[in-house]
Amino acid sequence: MIKKPEVLAKRLELQFQDISLFVQALSHRSSGSRNNERLEYLGDSVLGFVIAQRLYELFPEAGEGVLSRLRASLVNQTSLAELARQHQLGDYLILGSGELKSGGFRRDSILSDALEAIIGALLLDQGVVACQEWISRLFADKLAEIRLDSWNKDPKTRLQELLQGRRKPLPVYELLSMTGADHAQTFEVKCTVSIHPQFTTGSGISRKRAEQLAAENMLSLLQS
Repeated sequence: MIKKPEVLAKRLELQFQDISLFVQALSHRSSGSRNNERLEYLGDSVLGFVIAQRLYELFPEAGEGVLSRLRASLVNQTSLAELARQHQLGDYLILGSGELKSGGFRRDSILSDALEAIIGALLLDQGVVACQEWISRLFADKLAEIRLDSWNKDPKTRLQELLQGRRKPLPVYELLSMTGADHAQTFEVKCTVSIHPQFTTGSGISRKRAEQLAAENMLSLLQS
C-alpha cells in the first residue's frame, strides 16, 4: 500500500503550500498524464546549479575540470537513488500497475527522477532560495565527505575506490590485443564493472597505460 505523501513531506522536512505539486512529483509516467517528467526536468537543472555553486564555494582553488568531475560524482543516478532510499522514497511513489508488479519502486532511474521532480516541485512552490537550502541539507553528508585530493589519483585507483564505496566487486581488466613490433607495441584492454552493462576500452604503449585509459573511460561512462 502506498503511504501518504504528507508523511514523506514531513520526513523530508518540507512544507508545501500546494501539496498537489508534491503528489505530482511522486507520480511516475506509468500512473497517468499528470506525472513527474516535467518537474524532473526542472529539478535536474536546479540541482546541477546548486551543487555547482556549493562546490565552487568549497574548493576555491579547483579548476573547471575538477569541479565538473566533483559535481558528476554527486549528481548522478546512483547517488540520487541512494539518497532516495535513505528517505524510503520508494514507499511513496505512485506507479502504474505494470511498474508496481515489476518492482519499479526499487529502480534507480525511477527513484532518482522522483527526487529531482521533488526539487522541481519545490521550485514552483517556494522558489529557488528554498531549493538551495533544501538541497544543501539533503547533500550535507555527501558534500562533507568529498575530497579534492581524490581527483589527483590515477583513474584505476579512483574507479576502484568508487566501487569499494558502493560495496561492489572490483573492476576487471582483460587484454584484448597486443600489436606491433617488440619495441613499439600497442596494447588494447577492456574494462568491465558490475554496476554498468557496457564495457570500455583503452589502448596505449603499455598494458598499464591501456588499463588507465579504459578506467578513465569507465569513470566517464558512469558519471554520465
